[in-house]
Amino acid sequence: MTELMQHWPQLVAAYSLYLVAVITPGPANLAIIGTAMNEGRKRAIVIALGIFTGSFTWAMAAALGLAAVLTRYGEVLQILKVVGGLYMLYLAFKAARSLGRVSSSTELESKIREKKLSRIYLTGYAIHLTNPKAIFGWLATISLGLPPGASAGSVVLVVCGCLLTGFTVFMSYAFLFSTERAASLYRSARRPLDALMALAFGAAGVKMISSAL
Repeated sequence: MTELMQHWPQLVAAYSLYLVAVITPGPANLAIIGTAMNEGRKRAIVIALGIFTGSFTWAMAAALGLAAVLTRYGEVLQILKVVGGLYMLYLAFKAARSLGRVSSSTELESKIREKKLSRIYLTGYAIHLTNPKAIFGWLATISLGLPPGASAGSVVLVVCGCLLTGFTVFMSYAFLFSTERAASLYRSARRPLDALMALAFGAAGVKMISSAL
């Protein structure tokens, strides 16, 4: 308890930094929102779980010092940026391709039923795993929340607190944007929303690739 009180300012700073990072709109949150409005709550929860797993992966890497190794060996991080950028461009292409489609609600529901939940989960995992922002976000959070000589208990507090925050935010997006009102909004404004998704993923992809060159 004494150690907790001593490190409390660092913990609050780490939690605040992570909350701002995880709640800010980005590829992960846009993917959850798009899935929720287009494909319903069940699939939104699945992709959110995939994204959360990616966040958990980088949390463990940061806590174990692996993220710092990646930042030291720049060529590995550059490759990761290019791979992540290409994946974002692929998602942008998929969103843009849907702009020209004119599908009835029955056809859309049929396509949704055909999509495997495992594929949706892996899509979410890939989005977060290939996003260098997640690496730096966790590295900054761990660095800010853990002073030199911090105990294993402090590491657990920082990592578990941030993971709980991320899980709550991801699931909140999944539930909030999968309401009937949100679904009606998507049906009435499908093309503008798909165009927004295409632009967002495309901008993220270009930014990641250009930062690697």
